[in-house]
Amino acid sequence: MTDPRIRVLVVEDDPVAADAHALYVNRVAGFVTVAKAHTAAEARRALDRTPVELILLDLHLPDGHGLALARSLRAAGHQADVIAVTSARDLAVVREGVSLGVVQYVLKPFTFATLRDRLARYAEYRTTSGEATGQDEVDRALANLRSPAPAALPKGLSAPTLERVTQALREAAPGGLTATSAAGSVGISRITARRYLEHLVEAGLCVRSPQYGQVGRPELVYTWKGLGGPGSG
Repeated sequence: MTDPRIRVLVVEDDPVAADAHALYVNRVAGFVTVAKAHTAAEARRALDRTPVELILLDLHLPDGHGLALARSLRAAGHQADVIAVTSARDLAVVREGVSLGVVQYVLKPFTFATLRDRLARYAEYRTTSGEATGQDEVDRALANLRSPAPAALPKGLSAPTLERVTQALREAAPGGLTATSAAGSVGISRITARRYLEHLVEAGLCVRSPQYGQVGRPELVYTWKGLGGPGSG
């Protein structure tokens, strides 16, 4: 019996992140990770062995840019769709990716819920078939790929500050940051920094641990564990 699930190839240079991406995919009903690759060359070999419908593609690979890989795959006749998973925010890259079959972008850092939403929308998009009765039906089919409004952050938190705290945390890896050091790095109060750090803990993107060896109460250290790590694509 043919497996009805959407087969996914995970292409990610960081083995830990690749494992996390594969785990996330497998947690979404209707999807299954059939292979992982850490370089463009490994991805090509994997596709020669195993057909897939979707590639979860990191754009910064050790042996080339992800879009160059997508371009070469199209030239070789591979028709799999692509969801780009990247920290790159260059809109010119986004536009180029559209022409190469990139149907969605997921920006690092992200949570399981974010990827689950993108995969669910992609699954809806794939179910559209037959002949459209009019423009509205075409628009609805394409709208399945569009993202909803970003989930609201907890009251008092802002997206720009969260991004700055996240960047400081990524750059501090593997040593981590205390709320005090994060506050100094970003230019906010220690209490505010701790709220952002705790939000990242709840999102599963960093971990907290007590730092012992100093006089008084141990201070909490927050360490980045998000998908991709510092400086990754």
